[in-house]
Amino acid sequence: MKTNLPAIKEQRLVAALACRAGGSRLFGKPLQNLDQGITILDHIIEEMKSTNEIDAIVLGISEGIENQIFVDVAKHHEISYILGDQKDVLKRLVQCGRHEAATDVFRITSECPFTSWEMLPEAWREHKKNNNDITVTEFLPEGLNFEIYSLAALVKSHQKGNDNERSEFCSAYARRCHDQFKIQVIPCQKDWARLDIRLTVDNPEDLILCRAVYKNLKGTKPHIPTGAILKFVDQHPELHKLVEPYVDMTPLWAHCQKEVHDHEK
Repeated sequence: MKTNLPAIKEQRLVAALACRAGGSRLFGKPLQNLDQGITILDHIIEEMKSTNEIDAIVLGISEGIENQIFVDVAKHHEISYILGDQKDVLKRLVQCGRHEAATDVFRITSECPFTSWEMLPEAWREHKKNNNDITVTEFLPEGLNFEIYSLAALVKSHQKGNDNERSEFCSAYARRCHDQFKIQVIPCQKDWARLDIRLTVDNPEDLILCRAVYKNLKGTKPHIPTGAILKFVDQHPELHKLVEPYVDMTPLWAHCQKEVHDHEK
């Protein structure tokens, strides 16, 4: 029997990875090897392909001949890609979402080899249940957090933000004007709240640490457990000390939600 009820729109989560080969401190960060034959970007894509919540992966590649290698990476892994403005990273994320008909976009940066994947099922459920514009993790070591945006929230940020907020700092508008969005901040369990640890690759010292983590824990792939990563770093203070000068203990999103829900286990 025919009804006049509207169709239920199923939400589609697409991972968008902004990629470019530049970098004054460390050139071609996503293409740096974690181990022989596997780059940071290879590992991230492998992780994402093994994640049930993510429906598609798109590389948002900066224009320029030096970035052609990322097209080759996308073809090798049989995933989608778009080419976009070098400076307007936020626009590339929007293009990635539209390319794969996303309702929502999963964002990490392409120089973060490790993500707290254990938190994604809950974050995605909360995002959908509460009809959030933005759902993020917080208080994890730098490099382990992730962000989920509705595509509409990314478009709004691009339309209203300034040039700096459309750059690699593409969450800056939403954090500055957080009252314009429905944001849910999901804190990690208490023993994972380690802002004193850094696990993103922006400097040669970062790469030394992340290579050591990967080589010692790659047997637990594709999703290397958060607890195992933190335990390894604590057991190797000499590696931790390498990146201490670059540690920033300022949380990004904690101020954006008046009442942060307690998800400590």
